[in-house]
Amino acid sequence: MLLQDTSKPIPVRLSGDRSYNIVFDVLERLPVALRNASVRPGKVLVITDTNVAGHYRSRLDEILTTDGWDPLVLVLPAGETTKSPKHLQAIYDAALAWHIDRRTPVVALGGGVIGDLAGYAAATLLRGLPFVQIPTSLIAQVDSAIGGKTGINHAEGKNLIGAFHQPNLVFVDPKLLFTLPRREWHSGLAEVFKHALIKDAVFFDWLESNLSQVISRHPSTVGDLVYRAASVKAAVVGKDELEHGERMILNFGHTFGHALEKVVGYGVLTHGEAIIIGMRAALQMSRRFHSGLDQSRVENVLQHIPLPPLPSTVGSADLRSAMTTDKKRDQALLRFILLKRIGKAYVTSDISDADIDAALDHALGRSH
Repeated sequence: MLLQDTSKPIPVRLSGDRSYNIVFDVLERLPVALRNASVRPGKVLVITDTNVAGHYRSRLDEILTTDGWDPLVLVLPAGETTKSPKHLQAIYDAALAWHIDRRTPVVALGGGVIGDLAGYAAATLLRGLPFVQIPTSLIAQVDSAIGGKTGINHAEGKNLIGAFHQPNLVFVDPKLLFTLPRREWHSGLAEVFKHALIKDAVFFDWLESNLSQVISRHPSTVGDLVYRAASVKAAVVGKDELEHGERMILNFGHTFGHALEKVVGYGVLTHGEAIIIGMRAALQMSRRFHSGLDQSRVENVLQHIPLPPLPSTVGSADLRSAMTTDKKRDQALLRFILLKRIGKAYVTSDISDADIDAALDHALGRSH
């Protein structure tokens, strides 16, 4: 086991009075956490999707109504395509017709798609509403629910329309992860591995030593895994809220991965699957500049995540073209996150097209 007290909230320390906690507890204890976060009973807009609603809608509704809340639950289609202007407008219409006020919290009950979409609605309705994340996927519990990034997708790329809007509370019940489909669990592990690789070599050692239990979602590892990965995200966000510096390292594998998602079509790969391939590309590029990086050790871990076959038509030229719309670019230059060693990441734009092509060909399993 990792030496950590998983019962303690993880603070996300921001300037002013905007700091908040990531609270780890069973869902029935949500009302206590809401009060501690100064979110008081009244109307509450709950946004979820069809998959999550089947498991947890009635349970959450009972918890809230018993505590004196008046919930309006919006159930949206599951999937990446829900992060769209169409579904954002549906939230606006329902919320305004219900006569919300500026004290009405928006609660996101779901994975990264619902969290991003609901968060952007909270950021923009009445110029900003209280926001609570109840993440139900691994990728959301350790990554996307933490840090205030919200938004929707555009035809030109993922998350190109959005805003920073920090939640008042992130409430994590790791037991919710046991209803997650196996593919989504594996997808979330991409972000877990990423956090260890960029910032926490001890955590990577632990993941490597417990890999079979991690991959199989053994109950003895889930709580530790979620808590440690979320701690990495919280620490980075606290140092760089708006992604002007250190927070950029959280995009390890994402410049490649987002391009891949765009080229093959959203929904063909899960986000995590695309990021696994993106991290393989970033590792290859990192090894080009840092011969001491143990690339094979990392790839031996990453290869335990099953990946679907990619269309043979996907090539490095298409992916490089897709990168030009990546929001992480710096004027005319693309920014890449590389590893000096396990646990130590940095940002660079000093990368040639040949380096990019070689990295992509490696990640796609093709000779250069």
